[in-house]
Amino acid sequence: MRNKLTIGMTALGAVMISGNAFADAETIVAAVEPIINGADTSWLMISSALVMLMTPGLAFFYGGLVRRKNVLSVLMQCMFILCLVTIQWVVVGYSLAFGPDIKGIIGDLSWIGLSGVGLIPHSVYATTVPHQVFMIFQAMFAVITPALIIGAFAERVKFIPFCIFTLLWSTFVYDPVAHWVWADGGILGTFGGMGALDFAGGAVVHINAGMAALAGALFLGKRLGYPNKMSPPHNLPFAVLGAGLLWFGWFGFNAGSALAANGIAVNAFVATHIASAAAGLTWGILDIFHNKKSTLLGIITGAVAGLVAITPAAGFVTPMASIIIGLGAGGICYLSVTFMKTKLGYDDSLDAFGVHGVGGIWGAIATGLFATTTVNPGGADGLFYGNPGLLLIQLKAIGITIIYSFIVTSILFWVVDKVFGLRADEHAERVGLDLTEHREAAYTTLE
Repeated sequence: MRNKLTIGMTALGAVMISGNAFADAETIVAAVEPIINGADTSWLMISSALVMLMTPGLAFFYGGLVRRKNVLSVLMQCMFILCLVTIQWVVVGYSLAFGPDIKGIIGDLSWIGLSGVGLIPHSVYATTVPHQVFMIFQAMFAVITPALIIGAFAERVKFIPFCIFTLLWSTFVYDPVAHWVWADGGILGTFGGMGALDFAGGAVVHINAGMAALAGALFLGKRLGYPNKMSPPHNLPFAVLGAGLLWFGWFGFNAGSALAANGIAVNAFVATHIASAAAGLTWGILDIFHNKKSTLLGIITGAVAGLVAITPAAGFVTPMASIIIGLGAGGICYLSVTFMKTKLGYDDSLDAFGVHGVGGIWGAIATGLFATTTVNPGGADGLFYGNPGLLLIQLKAIGITIIYSFIVTSILFWVVDKVFGLRADEHAERVGLDLTEHREAAYTTLE
């Protein structure tokens, strides 16, 4: 029995064969209309807007955590990425990530400049919404992922080389990994690949960005004065606002990844909130035991860690499993940020690796443990539902993403540094990047 997409495409084909395909817009709309679901389309458009808001939210979150002399540089980097990667995605990125498959590795360039990406649903990615809606939803993921990396090297990178690195990283790291996991024919995913589950970006977004963040922190080295002469976050209310916007936008990030207004979207929505609350609570309690006080910075960092960890699992796990995932994220990321970073001595300025890399790894593993087809028949059962094979698949996908992202990112850092010079000089670090890179100041008067 043919589905609605097949019927609609047949009708559209008949219109085009008639010889006057694009002269009669009403006929084309009538042919396509039966296969487009208004509720699904509306929800995906709203979700796209929610995910877009996460990038300014991240700017406030990161901006509040740096020193006041660098806050504008962080906001500028995030907002410039929103513009730069959007254009890269439209021109070539979407075709590389989701275009017709080449040996499971990358998409071809047949969709360059969105050629062929129109108002007709795609037969695999989103069958009830216009193809362009799916494209712009995925564009917001492509935007925020390189923005996450900023947290590792905040306060010590020159702006123009940073922009060049971002463009290269989006093209040579993000786009291929997105293709492997989410594209039709990708080597890691469920559309003809090994069957790794990544509902909304545990590997594609968080492990990918987290490993790039670690590569950046190691390559660029420590900030001047780190760790003994570093000032505390200059504006925690900014950071709380940013964390709130991230939490809010994450409902679109995860629930929107159902690509429909359905029960799986509801499950992802609920799981997202529960995991974040559980992780924030865990971090706050651990703060009390370790520092005798629960801190606001700890609560918001824990909440973000929970959002990260539930991302790959949100559409596959039960609400109770999401509590466990959140508890694990709060504990594991706390240990990573509080103990591992100190022990190893690297300067991950805003804990991009400790939260996104480590949290993403835990979330991908947890998906292999807690996923169940009772929640999502299109997924798979995990270890605790009788299928240890899924956990092995998740571990393989994690390992491949870690190795590829770290190695290629390290190469890109080396190339950009050799050609353009990435690290800001000592004078710029002391004065602050706001003035030396942008000739602007966030605050016009001293407190």
